[in-house]
Amino acid sequence: MTNYVHGFNSEEQLRLKEQAEFLAPMVYKDVDFKECKQLLEVGSGVGAQTRILLEKFPNLQITCVDSSLLQLAQARINLASFGDRVRFVEQDACVLQLEERFDAAFVCWTLEHVSSPLQLLKGLRSHLHPGAQIYVTEVFNSSLYTAPGFAHLRHYVEVMSDFQRKIGGNPDVGIELGNLLIEAGFSTCATRFDGFYLDARSGEKRKLVAEYWKELLKSAAPALLAEGVCTLYAVENMVDDLEKLGNDENAIFFYQFVQAKVTL
Repeated sequence: MTNYVHGFNSEEQLRLKEQAEFLAPMVYKDVDFKECKQLLEVGSGVGAQTRILLEKFPNLQITCVDSSLLQLAQARINLASFGDRVRFVEQDACVLQLEERFDAAFVCWTLEHVSSPLQLLKGLRSHLHPGAQIYVTEVFNSSLYTAPGFAHLRHYVEVMSDFQRKIGGNPDVGIELGNLLIEAGFSTCATRFDGFYLDARSGEKRKLVAEYWKELLKSAAPALLAEGVCTLYAVENMVDDLEKLGNDENAIFFYQFVQAKVTL
């Protein structure tokens, strides 16, 4: 795994839970694990997605794999009420070494943070039964479009994306999912796009989306500031742009992520 651009402090751990809940209607729109029993989640973090999966699919038992002991410790707290339906494994997801195989897998906002997404997907495939259901959901930062310009917001996202590439991640890995999955040995996969499209029709949703993006982008600020690739002035201007976006009923904001569904 690479360095996680958003950090591991308690504020970020809470943000991850809030993010999962906010995006759930889009992320889980087509996810179906009703016929599955044993699910492998790689890059499970604080268990934010795990909780949603356990609640939506009471038939599931989930093995959570993450390389951060800090995140796993918080996940144990967050998911304590689910008892033996969930277990936790500290491992680098790119070099999985698990004894069992699974009939389902879930990867969400993880490949963007790893230096070898292909290696991760190949390892994931080797731990799955034939017929397993897999969903992979990832970012596509280059899809961002705003009008009018909101130049400070766009500049900040570009700086964050460049930094993510520098430390070994890929902020556009979502658009590569089809190719990556085929190269990893999954014979067929279906992809769909979802995300945000704000314009004059958006109403109150606009403020909610602007606030979500403000917290997401601010979470990367400590790392960007520490590396000297961003100034406090740039962070403040990004926040100002998002506040303007939230209040301008005619402003346009467009962003897409990509979700792949695979049956092994």
